[in-house]
Amino acid sequence: MLLALDTATQYASIALYDGHAVVAELNWRSERRHTVELAPQVDNLLRLAGVAPADLTALAASIGPGSYTGTRIALSYAKGVALARDLPLIGVATLDALAYPHLPATRPLCALVAAGRGRYCWAVYAPAASRPRRLTEFGLDKLPELLSQIQPPLLFVGELSPEDQARLGAEWGEDAAVLSPARAVRRAGALAELAWARWQAGDVDDPVSLSPIYLG
Repeated sequence: MLLALDTATQYASIALYDGHAVVAELNWRSERRHTVELAPQVDNLLRLAGVAPADLTALAASIGPGSYTGTRIALSYAKGVALARDLPLIGVATLDALAYPHLPATRPLCALVAAGRGRYCWAVYAPAASRPRRLTEFGLDKLPELLSQIQPPLLFVGELSPEDQARLGAEWGEDAAVLSPARAVRRAGALAELAWARWQAGDVDDPVSLSPIYLG
């Protein structure tokens, strides 16, 4: 049973995955309360699923880019459990997990998460891939600078503010497809599935040296 943790932004998500299904998942708006909320929510998730801590066999954590503080919280928790119980740990880029459920797509996909001060962490992904394949490096920009570096048409998924959605629509029109909040929410179930595939392939991270991805 793999436990996946994502606190990379003000939205938090945790999930249990057994290789066949997402056994349980919790998603909530944590704002800046990740530190006090994560451990109790993990306990709640295990209780809801009827899973004991001893049943966990692997950990996965979102490693950014995202909030400097938020990203460290999930990763620190996962490292602590992995080291204490000698379990494999897999770090997954936040934007990869965000893009994954929407692939393959009919057009290139721009995944983005809010980074504060009107900026976004972002990357563009290949449309035909069934697994995340980045076409760009990770970026950190406000919307005007972001748009100057990419080409339409694009599918946008993630934490785009209402004001920037309106601006995007005004500038790009139908060349910008923006998913609704319910379809664009970042889910730890997707993180877990990506991590599980890596784990089964023997691709795991060193819990001592694994570090968050920080931009800016």
